[in-house]
Amino acid sequence: MRLAGAVIGIFIVIIIVGILLSCVKIVQQAQALVIERLGAYHSTWNTGIHIIIPFIDRIANKVTLKEIVKDFDPQPVITKDNVTMQIDTVVYFQITDPKLYTYGVVGPITAIENLTATTLRNIIGELELDETLTSRDIINTKMRAILDEATDPWGIKVENVELKDVKLPEEMQRVIAKVAEAEREKQAVITKSKGELESANNLAEASAVMASSPGALHLRTLATLNDLSSDQSNTIIFCVPVEVLEAFRGAGVNAMTGVTKMLDQVNVTKQAAGHAPKQHNNQNNNVAN
Repeated sequence: MRLAGAVIGIFIVIIIVGILLSCVKIVQQAQALVIERLGAYHSTWNTGIHIIIPFIDRIANKVTLKEIVKDFDPQPVITKDNVTMQIDTVVYFQITDPKLYTYGVVGPITAIENLTATTLRNIIGELELDETLTSRDIINTKMRAILDEATDPWGIKVENVELKDVKLPEEMQRVIAKVAEAEREKQAVITKSKGELESANNLAEASAVMASSPGALHLRTLATLNDLSSDQSNTIIFCVPVEVLEAFRGAGVNAMTGVTKMLDQVNVTKQAAGHAPKQHNNQNNNVAN
């Protein structure tokens, strides 16, 4: 009997010690415990050691105070110009009030996901495709403000919202690619025309400078011939500039006059030589007679 009583006593002591140990709660860093007493909210315990009353107090919720990053599934949305796309959204939020987070809404994460999808559809529905693709920062800011205001009664602070990815249908991707290609070709034509205009202006200025300097054109022609002569496989067709012809025009007239006079002298000499033998024969005939 004594042995049985001792065993029962030890068993009771172990149970009491276990209950006392279970009453001691250690709250970790960046955590909070929502405590209910007799079924009603009692307090919120932060980091430290706390004692809970058995069968009276109850831990209603264990909440993390760290910033939470939630990547929601892609949502189908339609733009103002009736283009369907898939948008992947990331929401950064933090629990600021564990009590409101526990009692404010059932399933806070699901509620934030549904609210994010609805807000995204409403904002994208007011924008066209080009505005959606080029105004991500504006969309992020607008969504963050709406979600932050809507989640305040839930004890949640929305820090940031990002559009992680935007997926377009393949047909629309091809159309956008064609538009971008046409825009690039347009820019190339404009750039080429600007280059030709600048080249023409430079050539006009260069021609004006060469016209004011008599020897500039000759030097430029010689420099061009020097550049072409480096490759032996090239066939060079040299065109005499008009300026060279004008430079030799006066000299050419004098030369032609000299040549004419020389030809006249040659003809006179030939005629004299032709008459000389006839006179010699006449003299011989007179001697014979």
